[in-house]
Parts: sequence; structure tokens; C-alpha cells
Amino acid sequence: MTTALIAEDEVLLRTALRELLTTTWPELEIVAECEDGASALEAIDLHRPDIAFLDIRMPGLSGLEVAAAAGEASPGTQVVFTTAYDQYAVDAFERGAIDYLLKPITAERLAATVQRIKARATPVPDAATLAALLRDLSAGGGPGRPPLTWITASNGRETRLIMVDDVAYFRADNKYTVAMTADGEALLRTPIRELAGVLDPNTFKQIHRSTIVNLRAVASIVRDDTGKGTLRLKQRPETLVVSQPFMALFRNM
Repeated sequence: MTTALIAEDEVLLRTALRELLTTTWPELEIVAECEDGASALEAIDLHRPDIAFLDIRMPGLSGLEVAAAAGEASPGTQVVFTTAYDQYAVDAFERGAIDYLLKPITAERLAATVQRIKARATPVPDAATLAALLRDLSAGGGPGRPPLTWITASNGRETRLIMVDDVAYFRADNKYTVAMTADGEALLRTPIRELAGVLDPNTFKQIHRSTIVNLRAVASIVRDDTGKGTLRLKQRPETLVVSQPFMALFRNM
């Protein structure tokens, strides 16, 4: 039986795609549904699905980053991107021979994608192609909000103004997030999943479902035999564990 994963942060779109797939490809088994890039990467590593339907823009890791990292953890997984991008981005996908579904997804277009997958006409994307596409899209993928530059955080009765560049890493704490700086910690009333969507993706990388690190704060990375890594920080004494699915993001370090 062919297996698939759906990663889409908007629940209505995720449900709509699942229902379309159930109608178009009834024998397909959907093994996981994810609402952000971090959970999608972990689910791909766990289930090794035959196909991953990845939204191009998700909190934390983008669909391209998930696909590039998953190429090492699950090289047999074929990737189909779902995107609301303009024609420039669609052209980039076509040049990379990666299939895409333009939102809103229609039954006719999905049927064509299913036939292409069944015929194995779409090659599995490689990390180099995905990295090139990511650079293209970062340079001209359409308008978007500028990344977050400062935050307000609580420390007891005090509310502090903290520049995002001064944060070494963010750590989930139940419904809140702890911001760790060289001077100590402060509590944000924003869940880490929401925070991931407004940080600069070139500087802040998710290394675990509950941790986002500032790459400028990293001194080194140590790899062990299990595939996990440990980050040493420049101005903090503790170390941070990188989950095995996220290690592909640090292969050039």
C-alpha cells in the first residue's frame, strides 16, 4: 500500500486535501497529518512515507527545508509541494522537475499529480536542487512580512524589551516560550509554533520540536554515533540537543 503524509498549517486546507486524496486515490494510506515543518520532518523520519505533500510556507521549517532534510532521512519519499505562490515560484518548481499543487487545489489537478506519481515520472528531488529553489524563492518569492526584530518578555513583574538578535535560543514551555539570552531568561506569552513563523529563517533554525536556535549564537556542533548532534553556544554554558531529523540542516557546519 502506498503511504502519504500531509503537511499544511491551515486546518481547512489540510482537511480539504485529505478529502480530495481519499476520493482521487482511495487506496492511499495517509499515515500522518502535520501543521508545521518540525512535526512534518519528524513524521517523515518516523513513517518514511512514499509521498509527502508539503506546504511551501509553514511555521518553523519551510516545505523546501523539510524536503531537503528529509532527502537524507527518507530518500525514497517523493515530494509534492502545495503553494499559493505566483507564477515565478511555480516556474522554479517546474525547472526543478518537482511537482506542485497550486492552491486552491482542484480535483482535476490532483488527479494529474496522482497519475504522475503512479507512473514514477517525477524524480525524487535532491538536496542541491531544493537548496537552489530555496535561494530563488527567498530572492523573489513574493511579498511577505519582514522578520521579527524585537520582542517583549516577562521576567517576574518586569516587562523587558529584547532584540531578537540577542536571543541565543527559544525553548517551548507549555503554552509559552522561554527566550534565553546571555543575561538570563525571559518568558514570552507566544507559543513557539507561532513564534517560528515570524523569525528570520536564515538566522533562526528549529533543532527540535521545542527548540529554535540563533545560528549566530552557535560556537560548534558535535555529532554522535546515533545521528544526533549537540550544539555548544558562545555565551551560554548549556548545550542544545539537535534531533536526528534536523541534523541535515547542519550538514555544512
